Amino acid sequence: MQRMELIVHGVVQGVGFRYHTRQRALQLGLTGYVKNLPAGTVEIVAEGEASALQALLSWAKQGPPAADVTHVEATKQTATQKFDSFAIAY
Repeated sequence: MQRMELIVHGVVQGVGFRYHTRQRALQLGLTGYVKNLPAGTVEIVAEGEASALQALLSWAKQGPPAADVTHVEATKQTATQKFDSFAIAY
């Protein structure tokens, strides 16, 4: 079990990024959350298997069709296992 925090930059708010991130994370069996940040970025915190986290990172670098991702900051962290599912946070 690993944990990763992603900060996604670009045109990532108002384009369904959170919804699509949640769908992809659930398909990958990840737990955690996704939320918009005041700076216009999106934060993703996910926990699960390393291969699933890597798949989510690869997906986040492109995002859904309406998004225009310029770059993604990825930070590995210690898993807390406090999440039951993957949610959209507000």
